[in-house]
Amino acid sequence: MVKKGILHRVSRGQYSFSENEKKEFIPDISRSLKYLSGKIYNQFPYIETCIWSTKWLNEFMLHQPFRFYTVVEVEKEVMESVFYALKESGKEVFLDPSEEIVNKYVVNASEPIIITRLTTEAPTQKVNKVNTQTIEKILVDIFCDPVIFAAQQGAELKRIYQSVFDKYNVNKTKMFRYASRRNKREEIEKFINNEVKIWQ
Repeated sequence: MVKKGILHRVSRGQYSFSENEKKEFIPDISRSLKYLSGKIYNQFPYIETCIWSTKWLNEFMLHQPFRFYTVVEVEKEVMESVFYALKESGKEVFLDPSEEIVNKYVVNASEPIIITRLTTEAPTQKVNKVNTQTIEKILVDIFCDPVIFAAQQGAELKRIYQSVFDKYNVNKTKMFRYASRRNKREEIEKFINNEVKIWQ
């Protein structure tokens, strides 16, 4: 029934009917993302990656940013290697940028690529041969990194969470497991229960 879309999994051992027509989150993989993924794979075929665009967040936001970041998450040990490899190819690349670097340079770049650390056992999915975000990971990431995702904070953060839960199936177990790995589970649970109130 899960495979047929009649039920969807909300947590371990818990399912709900899909009568509300909520969808699975399958992001659009642009040609540039696919090219970037292939380029990284050709040079680093054995590393774990997660590549995505902040453009996907506009679907859930009231105020629409006009500049987007491509976020490339890789294992900590190879962050610098991937950074230099992309830099040599002429890309506007920033390695784990500080708030000052984001405000001075990243926001003014035309097509910035941000290299960050991929948390182990992060919930990712493969779409069109690109390892990328799940909706659960997106929700946790934008909460955990207010520097890179400054445009998605405050009222927009609440709006994003509400919009996601209204439109897409979200696996709570998966989301909170990942939040725990980023040491933010209690804060995210409090944020949802006290401010977003999605499950009440």
